[in-house]
Amino acid sequence: MDTSLPILLIPGLGGSPRIYAPVLPSLWTFGPVTVANHIRDDSMAAIAGRILAEAPPRFALAGHSMGGYIAFEILRQAPERVARLALINTQARPDSDEAKERRTRQIAQAEAGQLHAVLDVLYPGFVHPSRCEDARLQRVIHDMGDDVGADGFVRQQRAIIARADSRPTLATIRCPTLVISGDTDNTIPNSLSQEMAEGIAGAKLEIIPDCGHLPQIEQPQATAAALAGWLRN
Repeated sequence: MDTSLPILLIPGLGGSPRIYAPVLPSLWTFGPVTVANHIRDDSMAAIAGRILAEAPPRFALAGHSMGGYIAFEILRQAPERVARLALINTQARPDSDEAKERRTRQIAQAEAGQLHAVLDVLYPGFVHPSRCEDARLQRVIHDMGDDVGADGFVRQQRAIIARADSRPTLATIRCPTLVISGDTDNTIPNSLSQEMAEGIAGAKLEIIPDCGHLPQIEQPQATAAALAGWLRN
């Protein structure tokens, strides 16, 4: 691989560059790293379009959770620009009606000034059960929420609610692809990671032990190693 290939990282819902901070030193050895800003628009098409307008001509793309939804939209808009793809604790499926209703309630709470309360409810599903009382990780989630802000969080939720079903386009993905999941992801079950890996020709699936939905900050060494292998091979 050309080690000068830029690397573009996209965080998840309520996420900011802080989520990738523990793995950045390892990634930087392969090429310049950028963390995309995904809080300015309220549709996947607009988010992806703006990221593409600001991105290098060709890049390795990694998306975490909502970032994976955006990555699928980037591939729909400009597949020729994505040299490698990593899908981290995400899924190709659209929201169920129940999920849409839950997000709509969370939007109302965020608009009412209760973003931290929303994040506190989400937190136990974000991490491995052994970390439900981890004050350091809870602080990271709050800090990222403050980075994104209530307005940004609302825009993200609206984009997620209206996102497309990406399962029909999995077979069109031709670049080297890594799918990562935690072994105990209670937000997006790793069976959905298996579904993506089986749908993308040649994709590699890596399940990280003792890990929930946030592998970059729960298991940074294992996550960095997986991503380094993706960039190296």
